[in-house]
Amino acid sequence: MPHVRTETESILRQPKQVWAVGFACVIAFMGIGLVDPILPAIAADLEATPTETELLFTSYLLITGLAMLFTSWVSSRIGAKRTLLIGLGLIVAFSLAAALSGDVEAVIGFRAGWGLGNALFISTALATIVGAASGGTASAIILYEAALGLGIAIGPLLGGLLGTISWRGPFFGTAVLMAIGFIAIVVLLGKEDAVERIPVKLSAPFRAMLNPAIGTLALAAVFYNIGFFVLLAYTPFPLGMNAIGLGLVFFGWGVSVAVTSVWVAPLLTAALRRTTVLAVVLPLLALDLLAAGFFIASQLGLVIAVIVGGLLLGILNTVFTESVMEATDLPRSVASSAYSAVRFLGGAVAPPIATELAVLFLPSTPYFFAAGSILLATVVVIAGRRFLRRVDSGPAPLALEAEAIGIGDAA
Repeated sequence: MPHVRTETESILRQPKQVWAVGFACVIAFMGIGLVDPILPAIAADLEATPTETELLFTSYLLITGLAMLFTSWVSSRIGAKRTLLIGLGLIVAFSLAAALSGDVEAVIGFRAGWGLGNALFISTALATIVGAASGGTASAIILYEAALGLGIAIGPLLGGLLGTISWRGPFFGTAVLMAIGFIAIVVLLGKEDAVERIPVKLSAPFRAMLNPAIGTLALAAVFYNIGFFVLLAYTPFPLGMNAIGLGLVFFGWGVSVAVTSVWVAPLLTAALRRTTVLAVVLPLLALDLLAAGFFIASQLGLVIAVIVGGLLLGILNTVFTESVMEATDLPRSVASSAYSAVRFLGGAVAPPIATELAVLFLPSTPYFFAAGSILLATVVVIAGRRFLRRVDSGPAPLALEAEAIGIGDAA
């Protein structure tokens, strides 16, 4: 009897270059939560204040956001493979430099270079996988989603495990793994890009910011990202756990983000308007942040708030970025570049503001500040609905959903 290939077998039968890029994607996405478990250790070993250590997020996100304005222009001219390799090379160099640093100011600076490399790599990886994968676009997207979920979940766990040795451990580990990914892409990706180059004008993302729909969503996402990164970057301090404990907590957070990004958000947007999903889930996130503030003295209460927050953040990440891609006739790469550059400002400023509020007022104040910011995001979405009619036109195609997940979670 002839063997019938199952869907799983078809997905797993991919060219070597797909596995090379997929592996590098896992490592790149690990960088999102890698430093979370070692923030207290960095503060102690380098005699830094909590605010100084939070600048590790600020420099990374600020440069990532600014670089997003130019990555589509770069990759459309030098090709996907070169863009991937430049991004990976920068991550290797700057993560290694951070591991060898002797003061927190140097680590902050090298995290900025890491952010530049991550922007170049992540913005190009999905198109490369889709272009090279066998079994059609759907198979490629499942692989990309799997890499994304693994990276977001494993990052904090690896950071916690290596952080028990030294705060330098996660940086050395990233450098080694990314170097392996670099070599794999050099050897396996091939000489030609798998996707056709379509030159993008340098001014395109800047002009896109003037579009009312993009502007509305970007403004809402600035306030949303404040809440996101208060929960992610500030919580390790009041939790009071060691590196491995923090790694396990944020491993659970990463799994939560991945599950709702990949499976729950598409179900919701198939049943409800995207703006309705945002208007409902954003206030739920505000309530979760308020609960974190009220239960800040309870370690268990904070852990529950982190996990529930991850579930809500996964939905919002995907729906926000799907909305950006559906809101205008602009090319998706241009719209997402403009949107990402603006929204990352919220993520960049939130961590140091949170620690300063905790010093000036109470340890719970950052969570109340974050909840207020999320409510402002809700107001912006509701007030700007007249600019977002196209957003509610229907469910996104599978390829669009995957691109939204990738760009949304790359924050």
